[in-house]
Amino acid sequence: MPSPRSPQNSRAAAGNQPAPSGDKPGKQRDAFFDNAKFLAIVLVAIGHSWEPIKGDSRILEGLYTFVYAFHMPAFIIISGFFSRSFDMRADRLQRLVTGVVVPYVLFETAYTLFNRYAGGEPDQAISLLDPWYLTWFLVALFVWRLTTPIWKLVRWPLPLALGIAMLASVTPEIGNDLDLQRVLQFLPFFVLGLLMKPEHFRLVRRRSVRILSVPVFACAVVVAWWSVPRMNTGWFYHRDSAQQLGAPWWTGPVMVLALFGCSLLLTACFFSWVPGRTMWFTSLGAGTLFGYLLHGFLVKGGDYGGWFDHAWLHRPLGEIFVSVCAGVAVTLLCTAPVRRVFRFAMEPTMDWAFKRDAAEVARGREQREQTPVQEKEKEKEKVSAG
Repeated sequence: MPSPRSPQNSRAAAGNQPAPSGDKPGKQRDAFFDNAKFLAIVLVAIGHSWEPIKGDSRILEGLYTFVYAFHMPAFIIISGFFSRSFDMRADRLQRLVTGVVVPYVLFETAYTLFNRYAGGEPDQAISLLDPWYLTWFLVALFVWRLTTPIWKLVRWPLPLALGIAMLASVTPEIGNDLDLQRVLQFLPFFVLGLLMKPEHFRLVRRRSVRILSVPVFACAVVVAWWSVPRMNTGWFYHRDSAQQLGAPWWTGPVMVLALFGCSLLLTACFFSWVPGRTMWFTSLGAGTLFGYLLHGFLVKGGDYGGWFDHAWLHRPLGEIFVSVCAGVAVTLLCTAPVRRVFRFAMEPTMDWAFKRDAAEVARGREQREQTPVQEKEKEKEKVSAG
């Protein structure tokens, strides 16, 4: 996940000047983006906890559809926003490898082994080309960031990204390699994030937008409830083509555009209610990658262990209980102690694996050569002053 930071000044404190991920330590993080990331990851965990218990519940299925319409688009837009400065510079490529590629390899392997031995799938092979469960997002983030220079180069990036997503929706031959259907169908949200500026986020956080978002959310919940028996929830996963969902090919492009508009509207409503000030959970926004990758073991482990089979969990109070447990669990997984334990897997330094940048080496050598000269000058100044 991106690491929002902004300079330590009054404008940055108000959220006016968020800077890209990877800024030097000592700069203040932007509370709005950390809050948005945390609230979005809580919705992700709650949505995953609903999967084993929603069954034939039309209300829960409707809420599930409603949440899935905007929680990942919100994450992806923020990821795009903080990828604006990405280029092929050596240090940024190194961070892409250590922060995305390495966690993907480790967790794709871990999830496969977990499903093999705990989930009763002894024949499941470890395949880095076929992301399983949550790891697709890391593949997508890797591809999107590598293509960032292209999106900054072309004249009409968002229409082009939408066109690619529409073509993907009618191309079942893409298959499951690297989960490219999701990569391509979610691409417009990432490109939109690349195009956004701080003032766009301030625009949706106005009081008028916050007030209007209430009836919009209410209508969206009603529409989601209405659509349950009439629409395949698979459209919101963006992982299948129209033909794979049993629909005519032409519905793919139509649904891509329709869902992009709906998701964008609901994401704007979500952002309007995200606090801009520092809250008790703001610091947890820095650990959303940990919560994202780790909570899947709890959800899948509970499913494998039969935790969700109790009848009372499929009633309203039980569904609320499961939702609260999922929110608390992912909150704990974003805390500093958990991050310290798992930093080796999600934020490894791996300096031993990379060549030192030639310019950095030259600067270090120059500083070492200048230090004795500076010390001699200071000594001379002391003597003359004495």
